[in-house]
Amino acid sequence: MATGQLFSRTTQALFYNYKQLPIQRMLDFDFLCGRETPSVAGIINPGSEGFQKLFFGQEEIAIPVHSNIEASCAAHPTADVFINFASYRSAAASSMAALKQPTIRVVAIIAEGVPESDTKQLIAYARANNKVVIGPATVGGIQAGAFKIGDTAGTIDNIIHCKLYRPGSVGFVSKSGGMSNELYNTVARVTDGLYEGIAIGGDVFPGSTLSDHVLRFNNIPQVKLIVVLGELGGRDEYSLVEALKQGKVTKPVVAWVSGTCARLFKSEVQFGHAGAKSGGEMESAQAKNQALRDAGAVVPSSYEALETAIKETFEKLVEQGKIAPVKEFKPPQIPEDLNSAIKSGKVRAPTHIISTISDDRGEEPCYGGVPMSSIVEQGYGVGDVISLLWFKRSLPSYCTKFIEICIMLCADHGPCVSGAHNTIVTARAGKDLVSSLVAGLLTIGPRFGGAVDDAARYFKDAYDRNLTPYEFVESMKKKGIRVPGIGHRIKRGDNRDKRVELLQAFARTNFPSVKYMEYAVQVETYTLSKANNLVLNVDGAIGTLFLDLLAGSGMFTKPEIDEIVEIGYLNGLFVLARSIGLIGHTFDQKRLKQPLYRHPWEDVLYTK
Repeated sequence: MATGQLFSRTTQALFYNYKQLPIQRMLDFDFLCGRETPSVAGIINPGSEGFQKLFFGQEEIAIPVHSNIEASCAAHPTADVFINFASYRSAAASSMAALKQPTIRVVAIIAEGVPESDTKQLIAYARANNKVVIGPATVGGIQAGAFKIGDTAGTIDNIIHCKLYRPGSVGFVSKSGGMSNELYNTVARVTDGLYEGIAIGGDVFPGSTLSDHVLRFNNIPQVKLIVVLGELGGRDEYSLVEALKQGKVTKPVVAWVSGTCARLFKSEVQFGHAGAKSGGEMESAQAKNQALRDAGAVVPSSYEALETAIKETFEKLVEQGKIAPVKEFKPPQIPEDLNSAIKSGKVRAPTHIISTISDDRGEEPCYGGVPMSSIVEQGYGVGDVISLLWFKRSLPSYCTKFIEICIMLCADHGPCVSGAHNTIVTARAGKDLVSSLVAGLLTIGPRFGGAVDDAARYFKDAYDRNLTPYEFVESMKKKGIRVPGIGHRIKRGDNRDKRVELLQAFARTNFPSVKYMEYAVQVETYTLSKANNLVLNVDGAIGTLFLDLLAGSGMFTKPEIDEIVEIGYLNGLFVLARSIGLIGHTFDQKRLKQPLYRHPWEDVLYTK
């Protein structure tokens, strides 16, 4: 066991099993104490490597993350404290691995319930190799103004209240982490503050004992007064009794053993810690308190009198000139995390994203203000969901039905069109679904499937300006622009596209008005007089009928209609629909286990 000080202002630790809050609390304590370097040198997260972003004061820092203990110790040879936040199942193995590293001097085991046989092995190894184990079942320890383990001493507000940001003259050791916080507060009220505090843990076999740390405190010049808080159960306190009797402890010791109330119960009582259970008279709190009193420790008559005992003992040391006044200073302000500051109303911060179509903050997601349960219970279809997410309103049923018909009719157009061809080639190259889908989608544009918006835009402009079909077509010709939505590679005037006919039939039956579509039919009549393949194609039909849907439903203003066309809503409908077919082609090729595609030579014109 170490015989002197465990920590200093330059002590650095390795933190096992990443936990954001205790690490951030350590770094905040560092900043509060005015440390120049963070006390956490590295994080060990089995199976992970990289960096974790945390704050050191107002500065954001990146702490290295290592996948194993050996690599971490090699990368940070000056880090000699190992803080183990592993569960009780793996705490013993990882702690032993750390103890075997030559750079590690102190191991703190936070977990409760570590098997006693494993703990005994850890204790034996540590003592044989002059290393220190704090815990298991511990909150850790702290050296005021220098270093703290994990969640020791609680929040920053409590640390400031207990003046732990600067060293005092009191060395404190306890089994209980919770009672340590209480005593830090007491010590701060009636003395010049804590120098070092350790919670050895409440298990039956702690890695280090109360007397181990009292003897250490006795060898630290800055510690003038030692405070010990024991508890019923076990015989750890008797080793301290022997040390006092043998004169190994020369500094004043104020001690109290909790659990005197156990005698009020008719049967044996198990208190909070595994070791807090009296196994006989000698393990009772009363017997231990008396033994400590007889050995020379200052032992009050009750826990309530402990504060007075500490105060009086400290004041005697001051009168004797053994304690010089501590120079008080105001610690720096710890920057508050943005999230907590916003919640408390201290700051306001701009958002980075605006969303008006959906909200996932409640008990269930909402689309356009409609809860998911309502969408399912009321039998909404895909068209209804699109109307909520794209148009931010519930459209009439004939509108949503039209949207669904468009999706069905445009889902696929065979394997030979450019989008499907690209998807097939990509899938046969062994690429994944997303890559194959994107390869096909990237062909959508003015020449393939992407003319819906342009068709709507040009037909709307022509109709709204009262252009005759002749004026419209000829003006486009003068500009060198083909009329979007007119023309097909296969279909002719005497062999119309069945999809166009189905869309027109639905619209004539269900839409209040089809003025834009009828105008497109008039344009088609004129273009067919020029060439038999200049028929109204599916892009033109969808584009003009969507204009009729928007204008005839009475739910959109003229500026809204213009914006919908300009943004690209209608091409979005084709992209959504065709994705269904492209995914199907991908699965088809995968299912058929088709080999890599190579275009045949005989289908290429080689020329100079």
